[in-house]
Amino acid sequence: MTVPGQRRPVRWILIALAGMAVVAVGVVAALQLANPGSLGVGNGQASSGPCSPAPCLNLQGYSLWVSNVTDDGGVLKMRVKFRNSSDSTHAAPEDLTLVDAQHRMSPSVQDAPGCTHWNRTEFNNGASYGPITVCFRPASLDSPLTLRWTPDMGFFCCDALLRIR
Repeated sequence: MTVPGQRRPVRWILIALAGMAVVAVGVVAALQLANPGSLGVGNGQASSGPCSPAPCLNLQGYSLWVSNVTDDGGVLKMRVKFRNSSDSTHAAPEDLTLVDAQHRMSPSVQDAPGCTHWNRTEFNNGASYGPITVCFRPASLDSPLTLRWTPDMGFFCCDALLRIR
């Protein structure tokens, strides 16, 4: 025979453990947002495999090429092309961020003239997407400017940096 309330301590312990796990995941996510590149392979920056023509990145068979980087009145524009032979299934605007010389991050913008309006695009099995014109409004256009690419390839993968200027 069980005494009423005997299971309560176990329930509270399980709830406390679940709460600590949620807090731990939140701390890891906050640290990653505050310091991009702080987690993952090679101090957070995934090493790029061979690709050409440069500048380009190749992450586990998912490649990105950048060309025609120009400044148009404070809007940094670049042509971007993807080819996907990896486990990832898509490209999305939120996968690309521009990091300026002061390490400030700028998301891509689609409201400037000449910038491609695009959403998450599904493709894989060696298919290509682009070239498209991706744009950013960084706080500063001073060098160095780095493109941060974070394709959705799993929880701890990938965060790659490509210096573009």
